[in-house]
Amino acid sequence: MNIISIYKTYPTHEACIKHLEKVRWTNIPVCPYCKSINQSELPKELRYHCNNCNTSYSVTVGTIFHNTKLDLQKWFVALSLILNAKKGIASRQLARDIEVTKDTAWRMQMQVRKAMLEYGDLLTGIVEADETYIGGKNKNRHEDKKTEGGQGRGGEDKTPVIGIKSRDGKVIAKKSKDVSGKTLKAFINQNVAKGSTIMTDEWAGYNGLAKAYSHFKVSHGKGEYVNGDIHTNGMENFWSLLKRGIFGQYHNLSEKHLNKYITEFCFRYNNRKNEDVFNLTIYKGVNL
Repeated sequence: MNIISIYKTYPTHEACIKHLEKVRWTNIPVCPYCKSINQSELPKELRYHCNNCNTSYSVTVGTIFHNTKLDLQKWFVALSLILNAKKGIASRQLARDIEVTKDTAWRMQMQVRKAMLEYGDLLTGIVEADETYIGGKNKNRHEDKKTEGGQGRGGEDKTPVIGIKSRDGKVIAKKSKDVSGKTLKAFINQNVAKGSTIMTDEWAGYNGLAKAYSHFKVSHGKGEYVNGDIHTNGMENFWSLLKRGIFGQYHNLSEKHLNKYITEFCFRYNNRKNEDVFNLTIYKGVNL
């Protein structure tokens, strides 16, 4: 769904409301408070009155659109822009595009990211595992702000991010407290089916995976990046995309919210071939 499609398909706020009702309720309103279907329509307010618990409600209650004062068409346009921006879109840019304040645009993005959380089956087959660090580069810092071990795994002011990627395409990644063997193996055991094949680099934190998986390594330290089918290039390509988005679009973000941004990039990457990703996100956004 591009912007032109949004305006054609959902030309009014009411049209957007009707679409959300169809997606959430299949056109049979259900009270979000008591789950009753005994209701009376309030057409002028685009709301319903529950005759069971005597409460009025709209389809947006309990969704990512809850309590919004904005026309829903702006939400739909914002959703389209976010999903179509391969490297993300800054809140200032989104604010200009849909004519809202920067703070409103930022809140909208954070709400949309709630709909991007994914809970799926364990990864199987060939799975690449790798880790990276999010933070500034020493070469771009003033001398008095440079840190020890600013590159690689030693950056004291960088945040570790760990990830796995199925060769079939799905990525799972998250912020991590460290890249120790205990942390890495727990993450892999939680998200990868036993008996799968794991590809990693030579980092000692991956030692011991062979007890539950077929484990193969490439030695980056020796300049080896591909050995037949053994490599972590897919995961490293995702890291490249994530970093280009964070540094190129968002420039600076807090560690507190880092996982939400990672979620956005994972969701967009995992659904890059899904032609119905707009409606998928709408569905997830009204069924939190």
